[in-house]
Amino acid sequence: MKKYFITGLLVLVPLFITVWVISSLIGMMDQSLLLLPENWRPKAQLGLEIPGFGALLTMLIIFVTGLIATNFFGKRLILLWEAILARVPVVKSIYASVKQVSDTLFSDSGNAFRQAVLVQFPRQGAWTIAFVTGKPGGDVANHLPGDYVSVYVPTTPNPTGGYFLMMQRTEVIELDMSVDEALKYIISMGVVAPPDKFKSQQN
Repeated sequence: MKKYFITGLLVLVPLFITVWVISSLIGMMDQSLLLLPENWRPKAQLGLEIPGFGALLTMLIIFVTGLIATNFFGKRLILLWEAILARVPVVKSIYASVKQVSDTLFSDSGNAFRQAVLVQFPRQGAWTIAFVTGKPGGDVANHLPGDYVSVYVPTTPNPTGGYFLMMQRTEVIELDMSVDEALKYIISMGVVAPPDKFKSQQN
């Protein structure tokens, strides 16, 4: 009895979580319908709500924006828009920071997570996986004598939350695993361990 119950959980839990995540994402994207005039929305035209219609609208907006931004006039328009935002005192700081992060994360040449590493956190003797994101810059680097690296320590099972640390390179152990393998290891809370490449080479 217990065996069948656990087997059922192993089959259904990942399925339910996947459906929940996708439905939540679609529900959030459906909010783009608010951009349309009320008499243009599916409920006004057809008399009923259409789940996912807003998600399609969001995808269309993203595609059209990308299409416009890749041509000459679109690039000039974006440069003009960014120049206007750069003149607004508070907005320019927020926009510049968010744009820099998004460019790093989503562009083809982006390299947000460069290397999976092993660090001691949150105390000596406790180890966790982190990702090298670069080196300390600006005035911060002037106050850190020696060779330091910037690392991001993600939380489990949600790696979008975490901690930003600056550590001496000697305190960071590079791991022979890809960023994707390390992320799977973190999200699974250590259940899905990456293959041991050293043992595989010996065999």
